[in-house]
Amino acid sequence: MAAAPAWITAIASAVPPYVLDQDDVSARVRAHFIDRFPSFDRVANVFATAGIKKRHCVQPIEWFVRDNGWPERTSAYLEGAGALFATAAELALERAGLCGSDIDTIVTVSSTGIATPSLEARAFERLKFRRDVRRVPVFGLGCAGGVTGLSIASRLAEADPGSRVLLVAVECCSLAARHDALTKSNIVALALFGDGAAAAVLTTEPGARGGAARITASAERLWPGTLDIMGWTVDPQGFGVIFDQSIPVFAHEHLRAATDDMLAERSATIADMGRLVCHPGGRKVIEAIEAALDQPSGSLKDERAVLSEYGNMSAPTVLFVLERAIARGLPARALMTALGPGFTLSTAVLEAGPS
Repeated sequence: MAAAPAWITAIASAVPPYVLDQDDVSARVRAHFIDRFPSFDRVANVFATAGIKKRHCVQPIEWFVRDNGWPERTSAYLEGAGALFATAAELALERAGLCGSDIDTIVTVSSTGIATPSLEARAFERLKFRRDVRRVPVFGLGCAGGVTGLSIASRLAEADPGSRVLLVAVECCSLAARHDALTKSNIVALALFGDGAAAAVLTTEPGARGGAARITASAERLWPGTLDIMGWTVDPQGFGVIFDQSIPVFAHEHLRAATDDMLAERSATIADMGRLVCHPGGRKVIEAIEAALDQPSGSLKDERAVLSEYGNMSAPTVLFVLERAIARGLPARALMTALGPGFTLSTAVLEAGPS
C-alpha cells in the first residue's frame, strides 16, 4: 500500500534585526574595494541590477569590515542562526497549534556555518523538544536545501504515519562576506546575500487534511562535471563563495529537459502545474527560469518580491516564496524548484489542500 502523502500544516519565516539598504551597501563596498580591485567598476553594476532593495543580516554592517576569521564567524553563526532557528520554529508550531514536545522528528538544513552540537540541539530547551526527538541535521545543499529539505521531511513523515516533522532551513549567508577576497564572485555575493530562516510542520495524520498543501512527489537531478559552478571554498579566513557567471545560462539550457524528465516519471508536464514556486537566486536566474520553463516574462512575482525584500538567503528563500504562495492560495498543483551546488536541481510537486 502506498504511503499517505505528507501535508504541510504550517509554514513560517523569520529574519534577523539588522536591515541593510542596497544603496548603502553598494556605497560602502565601493569605498572599500575601488582602490584595491581594478575590475571593481565592471562588477559593481550588480548592486543596481540584482533586483534587491534591502536585506536582513545577523550582524550590523560595521561588523563586516573587521578582520573576522573562523572563530568570529562561527560565533556570529551560532548566535544568529540559533536565534533564527528558534523564532521560525516557534512561529510555525504556533500556526500548527502545536508545541515543541509534539514534534517527533526535526530536519535542520543549513550550509553557512558549522554547529556541533547542531542547531536543533542548541534550541532544545527553549522549544521544549522531547528527549527522544529524532534529529536530522543536513549540511551542504546550499540554495537547493529548501526544496530538498522539504522532500526529506515529507519522506520521514510518510515513513512514520501520524508522526510530526519539523523542518527548519536557516542560513547566515552574510557571514561569508570577505573584504580580503578581490574576486568577482565575492563582489556578487556582497550584492546578493541576506540571512533568514523558514520552518514548516509536516504530517500524514488525518486531522492535517485541512493543511495548506500535500507533497505528492519529489526528485533531484545532479549534473556531472559541475562542481565548480556553485559552492564554498574553505581557507583560514572562513568560507569563500564560488559563483560561476554561467549559472543563468546553465539554467536556461538544462532546466527544461531535467524538469520534463522528472515530471514525466510521474505522468505530468509543466502544463499541468498551476504555478511555479522557485528559489530566486538572482534576477537573471529568475529570468532564465521563466524562459526555460515557458513562463510569461515577469510571471514569477512572488519570487521577485522575496528577492527584493530579503536578497538571496540560500536554502530558506524558496520557503519564503512558498509562504506567500500559500497565503495567496495554491492552485490544484504547483511545482517547487531550486538550483544548488552539485550542480543540482531539486523539485517537489504540491497539491493544494481543501479551501
